[in-house]
Amino acid sequence: MPKLVPENHPVLHTMADEITSEELKDGTAKKIIKDLREAIKTYKVDGFTAVAIAAPQIGVSKRIFIIEDQSNDEDRLPTIIAINPHFTKVSKKTRVAGEGCLSIPDRYGLVRRSTNVTIEATDENGKHYTRGAGGLLAQIMQHELDHLDGILFTDRAEKIWTKDELAEQKDNHPSLA
Repeated sequence: MPKLVPENHPVLHTMADEITSEELKDGTAKKIIKDLREAIKTYKVDGFTAVAIAAPQIGVSKRIFIIEDQSNDEDRLPTIIAINPHFTKVSKKTRVAGEGCLSIPDRYGLVRRSTNVTIEATDENGKHYTRGAGGLLAQIMQHELDHLDGILFTDRAEKIWTKDELAEQKDNHPSLA
């Protein structure tokens, strides 16, 4: 079973390689997607489930991420497979929001992200597509594309808390919960 690599693993800090047309045809991309799906399903920490994962997080230096909301919420995020994704539009308007990461389970932070983005990518069947997103989905896409560029949310965060510090703040300020 694929496992998450630790935060200090070199693959998390380097630019991932593009998936080649040969890797799309020979099943390499589909195998990575299968491994990402297996890895994301295993994540449950403090009642939180995962919503997205990128190939570098399982030690594979390839430009693939998936968004696959593991919650049972009615308003779940759409499932998106993005192979060799890149932004074609990024809004100038930004907002600061909280982020966590499967690769850094003990910390959370405030990260400034564009409120809207558009990506171009390829799906698991080799079909090219363009997809726009706003709000949380745009934030997730930026977070996952950062993974493909060797950037962790802690590299961008304006403020970072450990899990214990965050719990203490919530205890002292119930409005944060």
